[in-house]
Amino acid sequence: MTIDRTEPLVFDKGLPGHRAVDLPAAGVPEMDVSELLPGTLLRTTPPRLPELAEPQVVRHYTRLSQLNHSVDTGFYPLGSCTMKYNPKINDEMAALPGFAELHPYQALSEVQGILRLMYETEQILLEITGLRRATLQPAAGAHGELTGVLMIKAYHRDHGGAGRDTVIIPDSAHGTNLASAAMAGYRVVEIPSSQRGLIDVEALRRNLSDRTAAVMMTNPNTLGLFEEDVLQISSLAHEAGALCYYDGANLNAIMGKVRPGDMGMDVVHLNLHKTFSTPHGGGGPGAGPVAVSETLSPYLPLPLIARSDGDGAFTLDYDRPLSIGRVKGFYGNVGVIVRAYTYLVRMGADGLTRAAEDAVLSANYLRARLRDLYPVPHEGPCMHEFVSSATTHLAQDVTARDIAKRLLDFGIHPPTIYFPLIVPEALMVEPTETEDLRALDSFIEAMQQIDREAREDPEILRTAPHTTVVGRPDEVEASRHPILRWRA
Repeated sequence: MTIDRTEPLVFDKGLPGHRAVDLPAAGVPEMDVSELLPGTLLRTTPPRLPELAEPQVVRHYTRLSQLNHSVDTGFYPLGSCTMKYNPKINDEMAALPGFAELHPYQALSEVQGILRLMYETEQILLEITGLRRATLQPAAGAHGELTGVLMIKAYHRDHGGAGRDTVIIPDSAHGTNLASAAMAGYRVVEIPSSQRGLIDVEALRRNLSDRTAAVMMTNPNTLGLFEEDVLQISSLAHEAGALCYYDGANLNAIMGKVRPGDMGMDVVHLNLHKTFSTPHGGGGPGAGPVAVSETLSPYLPLPLIARSDGDGAFTLDYDRPLSIGRVKGFYGNVGVIVRAYTYLVRMGADGLTRAAEDAVLSANYLRARLRDLYPVPHEGPCMHEFVSSATTHLAQDVTARDIAKRLLDFGIHPPTIYFPLIVPEALMVEPTETEDLRALDSFIEAMQQIDREAREDPEILRTAPHTTVVGRPDEVEASRHPILRWRA
């Protein structure tokens, strides 16, 4: 028996007259709404909504959810995104009525619990990063980046650095680094990586000047390599009067081992939705707290959560004249913060360190097992992720995209491909610490079979995937002319 894995649009499933609910009579006289609203705002025909009973609605969306790949259904080695398993207790805590039913306009006396949780989350993150103060407002990593760069700009404005109009970024950086610097009005100078895949210190030295506002970096970098010269890099930047920005996307590799503040970083954004297990993807949810040194502390967004010296009550501090202002309505994505807090206190210091160790071990295991088939362009052990290359398969007219598409047929989400740009036909793999040896070995076996297919029957790869609901859409057409709404 074959199973039909397709699912019609909800509009196509409806039948005239089907309803999910029966509403009782209103019990009050009807009113002509035209007396309240101008005629131009009133519909002349009812909206064309799907007409389904509740069981059909539930079954439709349940089927759609079952067609999605997620970390709950399979291995998700998406490089640079840390798609680790999210313990369900995190969701249970975020759903507790005392958190889920709060309103941001409630009196401070009524929300002491969530303020304490957020305050303690900040203190834990400061311990992990080795920095002074933090804001929990930013809603994502890129939002945190922009917040950090705006604080750097405000600092230079107040310290005679108005002419500092340049930010230095390595060529291995996440694309959001360049975007955040540009959005803040800075000119971006990109410096090359060395043959070791690390920041070229001499190139950095040549580009530092009295126009440099900041150096942005990720450590480990996007090649999965630890920037061994980080102390020299931060020292050179500070000697030039610049500040150091740390992209925390790869913090999962170093938790409990080394702190960005000890590397000389002035500002760090963190990804609660990566490092601390909250699920993400599809646009959210996310949270990108920013931690800063004493130098940048006055510029943090307001308000900050403070604790009274007298009765220990938690308050909101708006008396911050140098603050860059709000960066998000209210206090951030609080549900994500609750999930992260649950993860942090449940893991503890030893658990976070062990998570980093296991993430690094998993990545090095995959790297060692696959490097003969998928060459790794840089020598030495990796951290939590590694970048290999599919260039050896180009002789069979098989690309990194073909390999990624074929992995879907094995029930495995593809790794990140074609990033970082400095590696041709890049395959960027991050297994995380939450996958066991059996899952890692299954991934290795799939990659080994794909390598054999590339040599013996490459057409299988060029036409993959074969078992998914959607095969190979025209990606250019989908990007340029997306269909975003249903039309009759």
